Amino acid sequence: MSDDAVLVVGPSWVGDMVMIEPLLASLKARQPVPAVDVLAPAWSAPLLSRMAQVRRAIDLPIGHGQWAVGKRLAMGRALRGQYQQAIVLPGSWKSALLPFFAGIPQRTGFVRELRYGLLNDARRLDKRALPMTVQRFAALGLGAGAPLPGTLQPRLNADPVVVARTLASLGLSTGSAPVLLLCPGAEFGPAKRWPAVHFAALARHYRQRGWQVWLVGSARDASITAQVKAAAGDGCIDLAGRTDLGEVCDVIAAADLVVSNDSGLMHVAAALGRPLVAVYGSSDPGFTPPLSARARVVSLALSCSPCFKRECPLGHLRCLNDLDPERVLAAAAELDA
Repeated sequence: MSDDAVLVVGPSWVGDMVMIEPLLASLKARQPVPAVDVLAPAWSAPLLSRMAQVRRAIDLPIGHGQWAVGKRLAMGRALRGQYQQAIVLPGSWKSALLPFFAGIPQRTGFVRELRYGLLNDARRLDKRALPMTVQRFAALGLGAGAPLPGTLQPRLNADPVVVARTLASLGLSTGSAPVLLLCPGAEFGPAKRWPAVHFAALARHYRQRGWQVWLVGSARDASITAQVKAAAGDGCIDLAGRTDLGEVCDVIAAADLVVSNDSGLMHVAAALGRPLVAVYGSSDPGFTPPLSARARVVSLALSCSPCFKRECPLGHLRCLNDLDPERVLAAAAELDA
């Protein structure tokens, strides 16, 4: 058995995966310095490869929500004797099974779903003391009750050579004009998506200033990016569905300004240190903010928000419909100052 190796059981969302980086940094600050592996879905490998602290990303070939106890048992047995500690970030009961099956001596996580026994270093979560996801993750890397570091800012690495290669493969160039990158999707649901017509208004504004405008997202976002492009007129490059997660990280790294909904790509942009305006509707910027000094949050803070719903329960979506492009332009101007 390694005396100090740590296995981190990672989350299932892009934004949450970005927010594990400060936890990894705190683990690598230990003495002796531990090796850190992350057990997570295969899609997360491009993110984890951009975190210098990760020795190995271990694919968890089990779909979100699946029990697959037999598969977890087999994987756990294969990992026996390799780790001193496991840190379980998801709150589900099943997510704690594999470290238990692996016989890892110290199994740390928040109690949630009555995971006594599966976890032998079970912590009580004080949501008032730890209001942000990044704080909750980081706290599990410290001793129970230990104070958090003063700054928790996730960071992703971007290799300029790799970025240039990705841009060339997509037929993109940053040399001719600055780049506005728009992220109009949000997998969670419509109540987190700023209207396509508002994104299009931004695109027209920056195109008139001579900027390039690139649209990014997954294949599921293609209908939304197509709406933005159609409403914006000529000059936007729609990359939705044309990039994998690693490539979209490279594209974001090349941007001069990013405007995004509260989404996984928003957190990627913040961790890459890009100038960023984040638009919030049904979600709470106090819970999952973009953690970067180069980010600005725009929200109307209506009495009905944050509601945390996928669709507006009142049917009007005023938190986003009434958030006009001028507010976003003003926030972007602060980043230029």
